[in-house]
Amino acid sequence: MKTDRKLAHLAPERSLRRLELKVTRRLDGLLHGEHLGLIPGPGTELAEARLYQPGEDDVRHMDWAVTARTTAPHIRDLIADHELEAWALVDLSASMDFGTTELEKRDLAVAALAAVGFLTVRLGDRVGAYVLHHGALRRIPARTGRAAMYALLQSILDAERTPAETTGPTLPEAITGLARGQKRRGLRVIISDFIDPADLTGDQPAWERPMRRLAARHQVLAVEIIDPRELDLPNVGLVHLADPETGAVHEVMLSPRVRAAYARAAAAQRERTRQALRRCGVSHLVLRTDQDWVTDVARFALRQRRVAGRARPGVGA
Repeated sequence: MKTDRKLAHLAPERSLRRLELKVTRRLDGLLHGEHLGLIPGPGTELAEARLYQPGEDDVRHMDWAVTARTTAPHIRDLIADHELEAWALVDLSASMDFGTTELEKRDLAVAALAAVGFLTVRLGDRVGAYVLHHGALRRIPARTGRAAMYALLQSILDAERTPAETTGPTLPEAITGLARGQKRRGLRVIISDFIDPADLTGDQPAWERPMRRLAARHQVLAVEIIDPRELDLPNVGLVHLADPETGAVHEVMLSPRVRAAYARAAAAQRERTRQALRRCGVSHLVLRTDQDWVTDVARFALRQRRVAGRARPGVGA
């Protein structure tokens, strides 16, 4: 990816075309049917009624008329819209500039957006984005077509690094802004490391409530970006550690005790994020900078399709 990063400055279109080929060759056919993407789900048009599956179906979709007529609980399925609008919230805060492998976290964020975007615009649907960057929330209008997708990705690639101690909208405020700004039902993708220096304690992250409100109206995919050095520290002795969000620098002796405590805290933070997203009822995709992100996306999509398939047995009355 270092080569790709250089190409982004020397030949941006060539670099983006390589990214598009990587996405479409390895993911196309795995992820899309007609309008079933990374997370197959309901649309807005009513379809047939079918038997209710306890533990798998949402009781809010219960068809009470068919249930009363047949004396057996039935669910009313929904048909996906013929023209969808996907919006992504891309977190480019200072912590997303971190990376200890060939990929930085912001590179992986662009790749995640490309995986959703290239396969979405091929169906004629529109993709737009909100970018949390330099203490501001910037809106990029939703457009269709490959040229618009290239322009969207290029604007994120060209974004300067966010300096430490930058003030402005937080991730919870950005999610709220996305929900208020885009009312039409559709796919919403939140791409972030979900790390907030003011939100490292307590059982409920500050972004959980706005995420839950967003998921009540839209189909939501949360993409968590992780670097391996955020999970454990190397055995290198005395080091200077800088917080990318606040700029604070600390001298730390990485003794076995310190490293073990750090690993426990990192695991607890990840579990806290996982549980919060589960409570919100959103799909959760984890991408790591030291792993093949295309394979991880494909496995996630296939797993989601199997779950969706189990929820669609026979058709009722």
